[in-house]
Amino acid sequence: MRYYGIKDVKLKNHGRMDLTLDVIPMLSNGHGIELNVAASQLWVDLEADYKEFEPWAAIEINGDLVSRFMIDRGSQKVCLFAGRDPGRITRVKFYRELQAMSDGSGTSLIIRGLMTDGRILEPPVYDHKLEFIGDSISSGEGTYGARQDTDWIPAVMSYSRTYINLIGQALNAECRVISQGGWGVFSGWDNDRRHAIPRVYDKICGLASPSCDEYGAGKDHDFGSWMPEVILINLGTNDSEGFRQPPFTDPVTGEVYKLNTERDGTFLKEDVERIVSAAEGFLKKVRKNNPASHIVWMYGMLGYDLGAALSGAVLRYKRESGDDNVSYLKLPDTAEEDKGSNGHPGFDAHKKAAGVILDHLKEYVFGDSQREIT
Repeated sequence: MRYYGIKDVKLKNHGRMDLTLDVIPMLSNGHGIELNVAASQLWVDLEADYKEFEPWAAIEINGDLVSRFMIDRGSQKVCLFAGRDPGRITRVKFYRELQAMSDGSGTSLIIRGLMTDGRILEPPVYDHKLEFIGDSISSGEGTYGARQDTDWIPAVMSYSRTYINLIGQALNAECRVISQGGWGVFSGWDNDRRHAIPRVYDKICGLASPSCDEYGAGKDHDFGSWMPEVILINLGTNDSEGFRQPPFTDPVTGEVYKLNTERDGTFLKEDVERIVSAAEGFLKKVRKNNPASHIVWMYGMLGYDLGAALSGAVLRYKRESGDDNVSYLKLPDTAEEDKGSNGHPGFDAHKKAAGVILDHLKEYVFGDSQREIT
């Protein structure tokens, strides 16, 4: 077999990354590579490191998921396929399942090269580009594991079974994800205001631990290098949870944060307004960096506490900015029988959400270009 460095071959790179590097950093969920190859076998040269949460990865062959597995520390060579007819073209996609880990766990996964006994051909071509921004739902928490499983571990998170991957397959779309469990648009589920996605949106992977900065995670993202047709934001679920949680004390400043309720349990209007203002501000930031994209704010797979507030934020943004290339989408709530591990939406819930999102995109953006969800 012949060894190829990542600069020696034509690959389709998935996810935001620093393309000046001589490795491919798989910094977050959905990050990886895709290629067409005429060969009997294909291997990938990897290096992984972590303190606590091991990275998981998945392999798709000709558009079908064939394997997902955890990756141990250190350098290793992983077989992506073997025993195939070298006279046929095999489409291979290898990607990270686990979200970026922002908790300092130092989870990293990089590709150094490829080995094959055949020819690496022109990479696959996509019809569309979509960007997804979200929380644990978009990180696929709950898409693997039994309903009674409550351990917070990488094994239950995925890209492969999310509504994002399903939509990508249905539209032949290249999809990028910026998501983190527990984070919101204004604050995290525990009232930690540092955990707001807008704070990190302009970085290549601002959600990754500082240990990933050597792979470009903390660099500014070049928005002009990849312009999505549609940006889909699924935030607000963790913000609503903050109203039910105790106050959070910033360990650096000592400031105390809390989203408050009235005596009757309803959300304090002033605090709801903070979330609405944060959503409007994020829409402005997204639009500034993506002037031509259609923006969809989605909400609802785990309740509708902030549905009126977030739909109102979209309407207020459109009215004040004059930007009509924005829409709001109510997602189907997750029935008890459709929940997966950790009380999160399971695979069936993601399939239902994907269908609703595709119908919305068909109406607003793409017409009849979609394929059936399976």
